[in-house]
Amino acid sequence: MKTVIYSLFLIFLFVSCKNKETEQQQQQQQQQQNIPIKKPNIILLLADDMGYGELGSYGQKDIKTPFLDSLASQGMRFTDFYAGTAVCSPSRAVLMTGLHTGHVSIRGNKGQFGNKYDRVPLRKSETIIPEMLKSAGYQSAMIGKWHLGVPNDTSTWAKGRGFDYAVQEQWGKDIRGNEIDERIHWVNNNQDSILYEYNKYKCLDEFRTNFALQFLEDKEDDKPFFLYMSYRTPHANEYEVRKNDLYKDKGFPEYDRLYASRITMLDEQIERLFNTLEQRGELDNTIVIFTSDNGPWTGSHRFKKHLKHSHEFFKSSAGLKGYKRDLYEGGIREPMIVYWEGKIKAGQVTNHPSGFIDIMPTIAEITGAKVPDNIDGISFLPELLNKEQKKHDHLYWEIQEGASVKGFKQAARMGKWKAIRIANSFKTELYDLEKDVNETNDISEQHPEIVSKMNNILKTESEVIEHYPYSGGVFKK
Repeated sequence: MKTVIYSLFLIFLFVSCKNKETEQQQQQQQQQQNIPIKKPNIILLLADDMGYGELGSYGQKDIKTPFLDSLASQGMRFTDFYAGTAVCSPSRAVLMTGLHTGHVSIRGNKGQFGNKYDRVPLRKSETIIPEMLKSAGYQSAMIGKWHLGVPNDTSTWAKGRGFDYAVQEQWGKDIRGNEIDERIHWVNNNQDSILYEYNKYKCLDEFRTNFALQFLEDKEDDKPFFLYMSYRTPHANEYEVRKNDLYKDKGFPEYDRLYASRITMLDEQIERLFNTLEQRGELDNTIVIFTSDNGPWTGSHRFKKHLKHSHEFFKSSAGLKGYKRDLYEGGIREPMIVYWEGKIKAGQVTNHPSGFIDIMPTIAEITGAKVPDNIDGISFLPELLNKEQKKHDHLYWEIQEGASVKGFKQAARMGKWKAIRIANSFKTELYDLEKDVNETNDISEQHPEIVSKMNNILKTESEVIEHYPYSGGVFKK
């Protein structure tokens, strides 16, 4: 009996020492990478339809964004960072899953159900960031635009996908078939309720930021947090307009004037959030990521057709070709700023090609969470810390807009080469981004061998999936 007890004691001692050794190795690795042993907080700030050129730090001359510009000067600014694709739902699906649009379950804002098109929710089998972070001991909050579920199934809403605290706007038809007003916000913090209070605010992003501040006040202080702030600026909506606009003396047309005001208002709200973190003493252990879901919006106001806005008025795409719904650079290349006090050297600019697929694995490496299998992203943490950075062999995008074949588009980037294929053209365009970042000169005929390689990427990266009839690619008439 004594022998058995002694053997069990030795086993226990061995396992304890092994666990301690593993823990020490993890701490040494974190110290070598300049990551704090205390797990950092993560704040992911997402603008809605913001163009590559709509921040001062990315060349904007008319719209004022002083706080975000100062954040860029204190952190790292990415020049070659890409959204998941060129419209909201699939781009956000990529952001949350680390899967590109040839693999993720949402490929357009709506999918085909028989003879009609409707919202497609993320599959429950697709692990998203807050679910991943549970195992690392994080508490998570999501505030704002979700766009990854269906209105009549709350299990597809943010609150059903791993977020402990969720304030989500929702529209469509509820479980009874009644239309949900887009202006109604459903709140989940151990209960659901409808809020009409937003009517008293100059802009809903102020309303949203209030909930973020409330989360910071109510959260468990002994746990690190992940906060996903999904703003609505500068997406065009009448009730998103700041009534006391800031550019009334500039001579801008009415809608452009209000559009610019919303962007400056967003800058103010992010500063407000940042200042609260500083006052709470949490800023020095918080990494802040700012980007946008797709390129700039252009067109007429949906309710007041006489109010028009062009992405060219403020040079929202910074000279890049295209805008929202295009897979040219103007539709998918986005501003991207990362701030991490004491970890990221101030004023850095990187041209490392990366995108939404890389945010999940980056967060996983920072927090020690286990990244899901078979994602498409690569952590860019080494780039942030000036270490040797692994690069993608290629990047891939697709989008399905509407039932027509011309609504299916694909794109890929391989080094300096960029390929674009609009399905009904049956042709692959090719651009050299080093010489022609504005994609003005299609050189596909001069480089058939490169086109062949790009076509192979376009064919193999798009998996056939239900609800998107052109997934898999269109290569024959």
